[in-house]
Amino acid sequence: MHRYKELKVWQKAIDLAVEVYRVTEKLPSEERFGLISQINRCAISIPSNIAEGAGRNTNKDFNHFLGVSLGSSFELDTQMIISNRLGYVNNDDFEIIEKELEHIQNMIVKLKQNLNV
Repeated sequence: MHRYKELKVWQKAIDLAVEVYRVTEKLPSEERFGLISQINRCAISIPSNIAEGAGRNTNKDFNHFLGVSLGSSFELDTQMIISNRLGYVNNDDFEIIEKELEHIQNMIVKLKQNLNV
């Protein structure tokens, strides 16, 4: 079992989720049940799956949940691109989130490689 709160990737993913929530507060209210809901769920899914996987008994299980977390990060990236192109998310916020997402994705990939499964 891994101590997820000590993992830098989990900490960064938590920070990203908070930032994403701040950004989605600015989106049009008619997107509350569309993009806003989907974006926020993806942002929460990244650290949540890291935590769930860390609590599992084997590295194989942890690796699986890291894969789910990575998938959620790509889903979030896609939704942020759409939101930016629609003019819902300004370029500054978009670039900050993009940069953090890329960093988190790289960290997840390296962690998966280090599990040796």
